[in-house]
Amino acid sequence: DVQLQASGGGLVQAGGSLRLSCVASGFNFDDYAIGWFRQAPGKEREALSCINPDGRRYYADSVKGRFIISSDAAKNMVYLQMNSLKPEDTAVYYCAAVRLGRAWLENVIEYWGKGTLVTVSS
Repeated sequence: DVQLQASGGGLVQAGGSLRLSCVASGFNFDDYAIGWFRQAPGKEREALSCINPDGRRYYADSVKGRFIISSDAAKNMVYLQMNSLKPEDTAVYYCAAVRLGRAWLENVIEYWGKGTLVTVSS
């Protein structure tokens, strides 16, 4: 079975940090870009960041300079270090995977994990 298991969400004060983790199983890690989307209450799902097996990274403008994505291929893990968190970062964060060569867009994502809630208090 394909699984993307996200963890690490929680409640944090504005300006604080959290690290999300995603463990992938059931598919070849080397054939996919893996990363994160988020969905805030009442808003559409937003593509945040992804990382390729070769280390290339993508960041949305909304998180560039504050969030850092990394991976550990030996463990099939992807991490999202979130710094300088703002109340507007409050959302459910989803781990996702797209086959290499495709854009980091919601409509071409092949695998989704269940979300983890991040709440940033002001």
